[in-house]
Parts: sequence; structure tokens; C-alpha cells
Amino acid sequence: MENWLWALIGILAMVIIALLLKIHLLHRSAAEIEDAFADRLVTDTNTLIGISGRDRYMRRLADTVNIQFRRLRAEHHKYHQGDLDLKEAVTNISHDLRTPLTAICGYLDLLEQEDKSETAKRYIEIIRNRSELMLLLTEALFCYSVSRSAENDMAIGPVTVNHVLEESIAAFYTDLKARNITPEIHMPEAKVIRMLDASALSRVFANLMNNAMKYSGGDLRIVLHETGEIIFSNTAAGLSEVQVGKLFDRFFTVEAARKSTGLGLAISRALVERMNGSIAAEYKDGRLSIRIYFPGGAAI
Repeated sequence: MENWLWALIGILAMVIIALLLKIHLLHRSAAEIEDAFADRLVTDTNTLIGISGRDRYMRRLADTVNIQFRRLRAEHHKYHQGDLDLKEAVTNISHDLRTPLTAICGYLDLLEQEDKSETAKRYIEIIRNRSELMLLLTEALFCYSVSRSAENDMAIGPVTVNHVLEESIAAFYTDLKARNITPEIHMPEAKVIRMLDASALSRVFANLMNNAMKYSGGDLRIVLHETGEIIFSNTAAGLSEVQVGKLFDRFFTVEAARKSTGLGLAISRALVERMNGSIAAEYKDGRLSIRIYFPGGAAI
């Protein structure tokens, strides 16, 4: 009786060991599938997921994951190619529109030199305004498509934000003066250095300066903090929180802003985010504030 009992215990022990080994192998196979799938999602490869275990159910699971992964990869390539085609089309169309629009403006200049009635003068002025707006729009479309191009087009390197901001403000001095706007500027004495693209940063500042001139009630305050935060703020009566929330949407324009394509701030957001920064708008007590933040680095 004792021998039979010990034999039964031995058999049960072997079964338990076998089950534990089976569970261990299943866990290892599941972990291999999990790690391999996570790796395939971040690397551009067509290598299929393989496992070391021999369990047919886990192998069937790996095969099913591979099928879905191939479909996901195909959809990703299809989306990526479509995105590239769309950007190229927008760039080409905006570029091709420049020539006829420039010619229209040139003929309008000639037509203005001819004798004409007051009604004709009024119609010509309307045509000119619409033509100039179309030129502005095509230029903005071209810039937007360029701003959405591949990230490796950016020349990322150490940039002194103070210097780029100073140059941008100086470039708009004449336009600000023409609008009776005297900017209030606050910058730290220490250099604020970040890993950015100087040209892209300059374009961002230019777009924000243009935006300030459109909406400003006669003032402009620019503050650069050592933390990497830049704030453009000005009084902007008549705006609503809903409008401010849409300022970064493509083609959104506030009705009061004339000759606006609605792409300037959208371009700024695209460029800031590509440089690992953040940008947001806030409207409080009749004052519009646009905040940019570039993390990392230090003032020296």
C-alpha cells in the first residue's frame, strides 16, 4: 500500500513539475511576443515575430499577431505615403499659383495708370485686395507645407533664444512704430540656450509678432524667462475664449483680422512642436497671451 501511495505521489509530483514547466514556457513565449511586437511598432522592419517555444497555441497566436502586424504596417505606409503626396501637392499648387497672381497684380498696376471712372477705380481696388490676399494665402500654404515636412530637415543645434528674439523684434520695429505700438520687453541677462532650429524659431517669433499687430489694442509685452518660457501678450478687445481656442487651427481667422490666412499660428505650432516645445493661447480680462515653452538646457 505504501509503495502504491509513494508511486502516486511521485506521479503527481512529475505532473506538477511538468505543468509548472509548461506554464513557464507559456509565460516566456507570451513575453517574447509582447517584446517583439513593441519593438516592431517603433522600428521600420518587416521581420516577423518568432518565439522559442514549441507550444502550438502560442505559435498560432504569434502567427495571428504577425498577420495583423503586416496589415498595420501596410496601413501605416499607405497613410505616410498619402501624407507625403498631399504635402507635395499643396507645395506645388501654392507655387504654381504665384505666377498668375503676380501677373494679375502687375496688370492692375498698369490699369491704375489709365483714365477710369470712380466706379472702375473702386472695382480695381476690390480686385487688388482680393489678389493680394490670394498671394498671401498661397505663400502661407507653401510655408505651411514646408513646416510640416520631415523632421530631419531641421538644423537642430544650440541656439541663444535671447539673440533670436532680439533680432525678430528689431526686424518688426518699423511696422510696430507705424501702428503706434511700443513693445515692453523683458529678458534675462543670462543666455537662454536650447537645442533648436534658429531659422524655425525666427519664423515662429515673426508669426507671433504679426499676430500681435493684428489683434493688439496698441500695446505688446514680450517676456523671456530663464526657464525657456516666452510670452507674447497684448490687449485684444472683442475676442472670445472660443475664438482663442481656435487660433492654432488651420485657416481659422478672427473676423476683425484683415488679410489673414489663418495659417500663421498653425505654422508656429507645427514648428514649436517639432522642436519639442509647446505653445498655447490664453485670454483673460481682455488680454491675449501666447506662451511658448522649450524645456531643457540652462541659462548661462
